[in-house]
Amino acid sequence: MLLIAGLLTLMIGLVHSYLGERYILIRLFKRDGIPHLFGSDVFTKQTLRFAWHITTIAWWGLAAIMFTYANSQAVSRQSILQIIAVVFLISGLIALIASKGKHLSWLCFFVIAGGCLMSLDP
Repeated sequence: MLLIAGLLTLMIGLVHSYLGERYILIRLFKRDGIPHLFGSDVFTKQTLRFAWHITTIAWWGLAAIMFTYANSQAVSRQSILQIIAVVFLISGLIALIASKGKHLSWLCFFVIAGGCLMSLDP
């Protein structure tokens, strides 16, 4: 059952990103009245886009945890912390690149990833 749940979580993330981009974000960005930050609506649009897709990354991280539990009798703290670190590292990279460093969430995401990695047993 956990493998099925993990597969569904992977699929829903993929569908969420694809359909959200195609039917929500693109249509939303064509509208007038999107708030202007830093002189234009570009930052707002980029923030909405990366926040939307980071949700998918988080779901995929949860799916990885489900797969880990489904494939092991004894799941280690190490493996869970590694998965969490990867999720936050990817989220930080997406935020950093998409916002060109203007949205400071990347900094927090990297600190979270680092905290997880530093908590791994030697």
